[in-house]
Amino acid sequence: MNLSTLSFDIANLQAAYASGVTVRAVIAEAMRRCASDTNSAFIHRLTDAEIEPFLAHLDGVDPASLPLYGVPFALKDNIDLAHIPTTAGCPEFAYTPGESAFLIQQLVAAGAVPLGKANLDQFATGLNGTRSPYGACQNAFNPDFVSGGSSSGSAVSVAKGWVTFSLGTDTAGSGRVPASFNNLVGLKPTIGLLSATGVVPACRSVDTVSIFALTAADAQAVLAVAAVPDEADAFSRAAKPFGVDFSAGPFRFGVPRPQDLAFFGNDAAAALFAESVERLKALGGTAVEIDLTPFLEAARLLYEGPWVAERYVAIKDFIDAQPEAVFPPVRTIIEGGKAKTAADAFAASYKLKALKRVCDAVWKDIDCLLTPTAGTIYRIADMQADPIRLNSNLGYYTNFMNLLDYAAVAVPAGFQASGDAQGLPWGVTLAAPAFKDVPLLRLADRFHRAQAALSLGATAAKLADTPAIGTELPKGSNTAGTVKVAVCGAHLSGLPLNWQLTQRGARLLGAVQSAPEYKFYALAGGPVQRPGMVRVAEGGAAIHMEVWELPAEHFGSFVDGIPAPLGIGKVKLADGSWVSGFVCEAIGVEGGTDITALGSWRAWLARQG
Repeated sequence: MNLSTLSFDIANLQAAYASGVTVRAVIAEAMRRCASDTNSAFIHRLTDAEIEPFLAHLDGVDPASLPLYGVPFALKDNIDLAHIPTTAGCPEFAYTPGESAFLIQQLVAAGAVPLGKANLDQFATGLNGTRSPYGACQNAFNPDFVSGGSSSGSAVSVAKGWVTFSLGTDTAGSGRVPASFNNLVGLKPTIGLLSATGVVPACRSVDTVSIFALTAADAQAVLAVAAVPDEADAFSRAAKPFGVDFSAGPFRFGVPRPQDLAFFGNDAAAALFAESVERLKALGGTAVEIDLTPFLEAARLLYEGPWVAERYVAIKDFIDAQPEAVFPPVRTIIEGGKAKTAADAFAASYKLKALKRVCDAVWKDIDCLLTPTAGTIYRIADMQADPIRLNSNLGYYTNFMNLLDYAAVAVPAGFQASGDAQGLPWGVTLAAPAFKDVPLLRLADRFHRAQAALSLGATAAKLADTPAIGTELPKGSNTAGTVKVAVCGAHLSGLPLNWQLTQRGARLLGAVQSAPEYKFYALAGGPVQRPGMVRVAEGGAAIHMEVWELPAEHFGSFVDGIPAPLGIGKVKLADGSWVSGFVCEAIGVEGGTDITALGSWRAWLARQG
């Protein structure tokens, strides 16, 4: 096997290991690739001696026994790796930790091999990648353009094909903007899913570690390993069930009103966004126009409000003692936190609470939100000439996500066909409430694969040659937490009691037939006409039903509202499977009308006129 052309996506690596390729050969190739860094992507590349303990850990191990066996990765240099300096992009701040960050320990235990500490906007303050004394990190496709930040080197190292995945951090968009600019999937997980123990904070209360990958499947595989609750991290949260999976469709997605969209003069980006809307429609989505104003108002609180004081608190002793060691734009932002008062913090927290109530109301009408990841991209020289204003433009669609506690996935949406940034990649973001990471990744994968000709990052490998994300969840992922319910009467789509499902967030999976073993009756009495199904040994027929997916947390209240003689039991379907569904006590059909021959409640209603 020619390792120099091997794609480092997880599926291809696993195939290589299964064919007999050794982990030492793959990591040697990965190190060779990393050594070609001319983009200022790395602050520190591990030496042979520094990597050896991670390889020794895999000696004699069956590659199939570990989910990330021999998978090379990079980590942003504000995340601790044992015995390797952590700089946070500032040499004077550097320290050498005695142990790795909690989530790095999870990844290494799963077989992943760290290769280097990646460049970043200093103290994770910026969305452009130019604010580093280790050099402005250059875009993987065109070195004249920004890579996006602050997780700049993390993204470039994956896009170049040097590592399989990388870790960044995301407070205001740092796990998404670099993904957009480098043709990657960028997962900004639900806050707290990934431990922050051993991570230099930016804004502790709204930070999250992020994942850059070539595909959504790879991002999900890494998330499943890394999302382990950490008792040492007060902000750590265990994954909750993600509920109804809207990813397969039909689904409803929010789109900002035309007056809320901003592309900062980039017509090519505007065209790609319009194409993205149509692509989601083709995947089964219905576009719903939403007012982005309250989201943008929440976004302004991140830098204009007291949350900037968290950046000051994170490095207070250092910046007070050595302010000259901090990049001027970074210093201006962080020192601005000194003037914020407790009164400012409370007033802003009240305002954010009110805005979140308004913003969260959209989830009653949509399953996910589609926005550009960043409206445009800039040349490094332009960014350095106007660092505050242009950086702010890059955060237009990203700054509100963590404040509002949403999950988000940045996904490639094509290449710009014209303008100053012609030929550069561009992406969109799919967002949803906390803990919806899995359905977001699944939908992102479908969206990504609808562009079959796309390459992986800046490599020659093709997306079409990698497997789709699939419906099976990796071990360790949060579960759906839903119940399938078969309905046959007034709860059918468009009928009087269907609201009892939809208001609980249920989703229609499809129409089915029961096994031909049921008698069907129009029951007597009641304010609403209702049918009853009774399973019989002979004389039964197949009955038309719908199967709905209902969040388990609402299943109890749904069942509790069902009047006698109806109840929820197990219904046998035509394919032989069993599902929870409406059944009727035998005594309840007394006085009713046998409508078995019609096989459908809608047919009975139509006959009634």
